[in-house]
Amino acid sequence: MIQNNAQMHNSRWRLSRLLIALAATALATATLGATAQDGAAIRVELTVRADQPKWTIDRHIYGQFAEHLGHGIYDGVWVGEESTIPNTRGLRNDVVAALKNLKVPVVRWPGGCFADEYHWRAGIGPRDARPVSVNTNWGNVTDRNAFGTHEFMDLVEQLGTEAYISVNVGSGTPQEARDWVEYMTSDSDSSLANLRRKNGRDKPWKVSFLGVGNEPWGCGGNMRPEYYADEYRRYQGFLHTANGNVARYASGASGDDYRWTDVLMREAGTLMEGISLHYYTVPSDTWAHKGAATGFDEAAWAITLKRTQRMEELLQKHGAIMDKYDAAKKVALAVDEWGTWYDAEPGTNPGFLFQQNTLRDAIVAGLNLNIFHAHADRVKMANIAQMVNVLQAMILTDGSKMVLTPTYHVFEMYKVHQDATYLPVEVASPPYVFGDVSMPAVSATASRDTTGKVHLSLVNVDPHRPAQLVVHIPGLSAARVDGRVLTAAAMDAHNSFDQPDVVKPARFTGAKLERNDLTLILPVQSVVVLELR
Repeated sequence: MIQNNAQMHNSRWRLSRLLIALAATALATATLGATAQDGAAIRVELTVRADQPKWTIDRHIYGQFAEHLGHGIYDGVWVGEESTIPNTRGLRNDVVAALKNLKVPVVRWPGGCFADEYHWRAGIGPRDARPVSVNTNWGNVTDRNAFGTHEFMDLVEQLGTEAYISVNVGSGTPQEARDWVEYMTSDSDSSLANLRRKNGRDKPWKVSFLGVGNEPWGCGGNMRPEYYADEYRRYQGFLHTANGNVARYASGASGDDYRWTDVLMREAGTLMEGISLHYYTVPSDTWAHKGAATGFDEAAWAITLKRTQRMEELLQKHGAIMDKYDAAKKVALAVDEWGTWYDAEPGTNPGFLFQQNTLRDAIVAGLNLNIFHAHADRVKMANIAQMVNVLQAMILTDGSKMVLTPTYHVFEMYKVHQDATYLPVEVASPPYVFGDVSMPAVSATASRDTTGKVHLSLVNVDPHRPAQLVVHIPGLSAARVDGRVLTAAAMDAHNSFDQPDVVKPARFTGAKLERNDLTLILPVQSVVVLELR
C-alpha cells in the first residue's frame, strides 16, 4: 500500500508538472489580444532612442565565473579523461557545447575565496603526482588538483573565450604571482616557460585579465582599504605578460562600501585597468536563513526583485566616485560576482552552495543585464556567480545528466546585445506593488548590432498584470519584428533532470510594427527579446 501510494503521488506530481509546462507554453505564445491572468493590463510607454546611439555594450558583461566550490568544477566541468561521460581531454562535451552556445566571452578562475588559498604549482604536472589540498572555504573537502592551469586554459580554448585569472594575494606573494604569469604567457627560453613545455604546452597562452586577489576586505585577508591599496601597488608592478597587454583588475568593494572604492581610486587608480564590485541578491537580512530557492511566496518574489534592482544605485554611486579620479573612464568597473544567493537545497552539502534556478532568477538576470547596459560606459565586465552547479548557475549536472536553467535561457536570448551599440530607453511604467515593496513593473534595454538590427529586451516583474506596451522608436527604419519569450505559469517554475523544459524560450508573435511605433502585450512575469529589421 505504501508503495502504491508513493506511485500515485509520483504520478500526480508528474501530471502537475506537465500541466504547468503546458500552461507556460500557452502563455508564452500570447498575442496582442492576450488578456491578464489575474488583472487588467497596465499601459506602458517606451521610447527607444535609435537616433541617439551611445556606447558599446562590451561582450565581457556576459562573463562567467568558475570557482573550486562544490560541484562547480569537478563533475560540473571536469570529469576526467577516463570518465564514461563524453569528454574531450577530461572536459564535459555537453557542458562545453552549451556554454559555447552562449558565446561566453570570459571566464573568471580559480576564485572567489578559493583563489587566495590557491598555489598554482599544485595544479601542474602529472595529475597522479599532484598534491592533495583541503578546500577550507567550501566544505573542507579534498581537492586533488586534477583541474589546474592546463585544464582551465584548455577549457578557455575549447569555449573560444578569454581567461580572467585571480592571483593569490591573501596567502601568496608577488613572486608567486609573477612566476605564474610567466609560466602561462612567456615564449622565452626561461625555466618557467620550459616547465610549461615539459608539462605539455609549447606555445604560451593568452591571459587577457588578471585579478589581483579576491575580497581582500574579507576572505582574502581582512585588509583595510589603505593596506590593500599598497598591496595592489606592489603586486601590479610584477604582473606583466610578454607583450604587456594584460589588464590588471583591483579587488573592489562589497555592495555599498563606497569608501573602499574611494581609497583604491585615490591611491592606485592610475595603476589599474579595472576595479571590481561584488553584490549578491539575497531575499533576507539574515545570511543564516536567506530563503528558499523554490516554494517561495509572492513576498519573497517581490523583495528579491526589489533588492536586485539596487544594482542601479550601486553602479551610479561607485561610478560617481570613479569619475572623481578618472573622468575619462579609462578604468573599467567589473561586477565580477553577482547573482542570487539562497539557502542551499535541502539534503545537499551547505558548503557547496547548490540551489535550484527558477523563473524568478531569470527575471533577476534580465533586470541586471538591463542595468549593466545602461552603465556600459563604465561597466566593461560582469561575471555571474557561478557557471555550473553553484548559486545562480547556467547549468546543473547530475552524473551524466545536464539541464539548462532559466538563467541560461536569458543569457542565450540576450547574447544579441554583445558588442552592440547601446540605444537609450525611456520607460514610463506603472509600479508593481506588493506590501511595502514598489518598483517599476517593466524594465527595458535596446541595442543596434553591426548589421543594423535593433534588439529590444523587456522584463515584466508583475506576476499578475500583463503590460500593454506602446514603443516609439525615432530613428528606426524597420519592416519586420520577430521575438521570443521566456515565462511560466508559476513564479518558482524550474527545470529539473526529469522535467528539463518547464521553462524555456518560445516564439513570441504578439508584436506589431507600424512605421516607427511598436505595440505588444508583455505577458506577466516574463522576459521578451524582440528583433527589428
